[in-house]
Amino acid sequence: MKTMNERLRDYRKALNLSQDFVAKQIGVPRTTITAIESSDRNVLDNELDIFSNLYGVTIERILHGEAKQDSDTKMFARAFSGLSENDKKEIMNLIDFKKKLKNSII
Repeated sequence: MKTMNERLRDYRKALNLSQDFVAKQIGVPRTTITAIESSDRNVLDNELDIFSNLYGVTIERILHGEAKQDSDTKMFARAFSGLSENDKKEIMNLIDFKKKLKNSII
């Protein structure tokens, strides 16, 4: 069975995201992502939440590796993987904006 750190690496690679891109989204140096993925550093709670949103998987799935990605997530991953780093950043900003908008309305 894979470790949480290995799952984080696998999710990142499945989405064709660079460690540098993920590090920028989380607000840490790229070396921190390397350390997390190689089990040299633990993941903080707030980072786990960001990983979950960024990779489109539940925290439970990250922690325990349960269930496969659903078809919507796979479709998103395929579409997302072909984009430039700049386009990926724009989409992540839009997702964050939509979440904030939804939370402010409800």
